[in-house]
Parts: sequence; C-alpha cells; structure tokens
Amino acid sequence: MGTAERRRTTGDEHETSRRQSDEDRRELWIEEPARRRRLPDPVRTAAVRAVIIVALTLIQAMTAFLCALAGSWLSFPMVLSSVASTVVATWGVLDVWVTRQVWNQRHGVVSVPSSTARQLRRERRRSRRQARTAARSEERIRRRGGAGQLSHS
Repeated sequence: MGTAERRRTTGDEHETSRRQSDEDRRELWIEEPARRRRLPDPVRTAAVRAVIIVALTLIQAMTAFLCALAGSWLSFPMVLSSVASTVVATWGVLDVWVTRQVWNQRHGVVSVPSSTARQLRRERRRSRRQARTAARSEERIRRRGGAGQLSHS
C-alpha cells in the first residue's frame, strides 16, 4: 500500500468519525410547531396591557398592606389608590375579553364541516346560480325574438 492510498484511507476514516460525532451531538434549539394558534394582534395587545396593570396593582396592594402593618402615614393613600387600581385592573381584564369577542365576531370563527350555516350557504348559492342560469336563457330567447317560433313565416 502506497502513501497516497494511506492518506486517502485515513481521510475517509476521519470524515466518517466526524459525521458520527455531528450526529451524536444534540441540537441546542429544536423548532416545534405551536400547539395553539397565535392570538390576534389586538387581543394580544390588550392581554399584555392587562397583565402589566394587574402586576402593578398587586405590587401596590402589597405595599399598602406592608405600610398598614408598619403603621406608616402612607397606608391610607396607598389603600385608596389600591382600590382605584383594582377597578382599573378589572377594566383591563374585561377589555381582553371584549376585544377577543369583537375580533371573533368580525373575523368569524372556525367553521366545522358539518356546520348547518355552511349547508344553508351552499343551498342559497345553488338557488342563486339556478336563477341566474334561468334568467340568462330567458334573455337569450328574448334577444332571438322568439316566442318559441320555429320559422319566420
């Protein structure tokens, strides 16, 4: 065996071992398909806003509670502002719900193939198509000037 053949053999073995080490190595990031669809933009915006408001309200309520335990003069204003923040947080959560309902109403919901609404739409389309076809054939007969005449006598 010549030196050229030895080099080729060791190069092939090195390539094979490198491929095996690449296969043995696990990926750091594996893409997985989402389980659920992404929220629509307006709903997601309202949800983020609500989470921030609720978090700030909880912090404020905890601060008011600790001020009350410490007997600080800040406890009364903090309790009043916590009540106001609770009202705002409730509004924020309701805003998410209303925004979601409005979005679903405007953009429709996912239709099931056995939906009765879909069946009614098909029937309406079919009847409209038949009416159009009948109107076209009537128009053609009128254009020909025929009242069912076979000859022009």
